[in-house]
Amino acid sequence: MRYRPFGVSGAAVSNLTLSFGSDSLARGREAGLDLVYSALEAGINSYRLETADPVAAEVLGEALSHVDRKLVTVGVTLGVGAGRDTTRDFSAEAMTAAIDRALHFSGLNWIDVAVLQEPGEHELPQSSLNALKALRATGRIKLLGVAGGGDVMDAYVSTGAFDALLTPFDINADWKVRNRVRAAREQDMAVFAYDYFTDRRSKPRGPDAPVKKGLFGMGGGPKRPPQSRQSDAFGFLYRTPNWPAEAICLGYVLTDPAISSVIVRATDTDRLEMLAATPERDMPPGLAAQIEMARVTASRAA
Repeated sequence: MRYRPFGVSGAAVSNLTLSFGSDSLARGREAGLDLVYSALEAGINSYRLETADPVAAEVLGEALSHVDRKLVTVGVTLGVGAGRDTTRDFSAEAMTAAIDRALHFSGLNWIDVAVLQEPGEHELPQSSLNALKALRATGRIKLLGVAGGGDVMDAYVSTGAFDALLTPFDINADWKVRNRVRAAREQDMAVFAYDYFTDRRSKPRGPDAPVKKGLFGMGGGPKRPPQSRQSDAFGFLYRTPNWPAEAICLGYVLTDPAISSVIVRATDTDRLEMLAATPERDMPPGLAAQIEMARVTASRAA
């Protein structure tokens, strides 16, 4: 594992941040613990609670209790409900309760980054900002972050009120996203990337799929849709020996020095090991240039 500066905090975070939530516990509590233990063994020191769900917080806290608290960075996502609750709530009461709940069940003593998940332009009242400042003043949270990919993120970055930006960022990230990342770094914000991989394979009809007949059963019906030029452009991702397409995309995002860490999701240790090995691997010669050429081709086809 490799490490990068965490904004102006003076700390260092691993190239990968493990996202931990209900999916991480789908195979049970012990599997969730094993997942975090494997992440620690791989050198991952950055973790994100997807919600303030008590069970996820308790499991993550138990696993991290075996290491010095100062050596790990833990973030909590605010504004989204825990578990199956999809309610969005950025009120001061809801966010304070979420932080208190995460701290109580995890036993982590403090939260390093409290992250607001995609707040709308008018969704964050001043009372909520005051509550976050109060939580920061008491040491329950250290830093504030904002997550999202919409244009409103530009306004949140420009306020200077946040210490971290969590943004979608993949091999085909457009100029808006790249400019936003640059602006965040100029504000000394730490930048975390997510949604780094999109399966770009086209899905043509299989040879055994039934062919629709024309009117009254005559004729061959519509032709199979041609493979899109965008899919063609990135087809090499699935033909690179010894490199899964996801690993290539992850490795490419990590070549951007503005990215502090990439948020990954894994529900089993085998997948986690594949992802954790990627930062130490050198991408095949010429692959980065091939990606840039594919980006140009895809933009023309869009």
